[in-house]
Amino acid sequence: MYNTQQKIQMLVEVLPYIKKYSGKIVVIKYGGNAMTDEEGKKSVIADVALLRQVGICPVFVHGGGPEINREMQKANIKPVFVNGLRYTDKKTMGIVRKVSANINGEMVKMFKDGGCKAENATDGLMKTAIKNSSLGLVGEIVEVDSGRILQLIEKGIIPVISPVGHDGTNYTNINADTVASKVAEAVNAEKLTILTNVEGVYENGKLIPHLSVSGAKEGIKKGFISGGMIPKVLACVNAVNKGVKKAHLVDGTVKHSLLLEIFTDKGIGTEVVKDEKRKSKAA
Repeated sequence: MYNTQQKIQMLVEVLPYIKKYSGKIVVIKYGGNAMTDEEGKKSVIADVALLRQVGICPVFVHGGGPEINREMQKANIKPVFVNGLRYTDKKTMGIVRKVSANINGEMVKMFKDGGCKAENATDGLMKTAIKNSSLGLVGEIVEVDSGRILQLIEKGIIPVISPVGHDGTNYTNINADTVASKVAEAVNAEKLTILTNVEGVYENGKLIPHLSVSGAKEGIKKGFISGGMIPKVLACVNAVNKGVKKAHLVDGTVKHSLLLEIFTDKGIGTEVVKDEKRKSKAA
């Protein structure tokens, strides 16, 4: 139990961050691998709702990889990944759309049950082109309708976005980390936070709290950033290169990790920065 002095100290630490981020857009990507249990989901949704209630403007992007894998298994389709991206044929795309719609609906309902306005903002939001023919219907984002997201934010609504786009002919499957990064860029977000199921980026068994863009590229080359972590790190790299002030990888399975990352001096996880010279977190 916190004593009174500890509670006061906690408030003293939190208040400057509430002031700093009030009215600012924060894009949060909740990865499928972090969506492991109902209590965990409720905790994350409650944290995002709290951000909205203190004047911060969250945009919520969700993944769904494990659930898509389960549905593919039921359909006797073996998942295939290339550098962390899912090969997507038409049958797989049908599964991606179905699972994404179900998850999005669940998230919207949970936000509403928590006293926040929320809306599925996916349909027509992202124009795409085929990223690589060898990946099938995997989309590369060409355009994000930022005006639509900003209109929802102005109305006090949390936009909930699934990783599904359209290329003018077909629906396309987009990596959810990429979606979060491109959305953050499009709406000039203050921060991008990717909630996954690991603490952050590791090298030789040690967590890297601050990773430069050049360090990220070197990590991919050396192989300590690999598999599904590659698109997450590249999403953060793209975000900071395109003007998003801060990008973080955080363990979303840790209760209140989102609040710890945003509202504490120390923070948690791995912060991706533009260069090796790092400013203080509160700067």
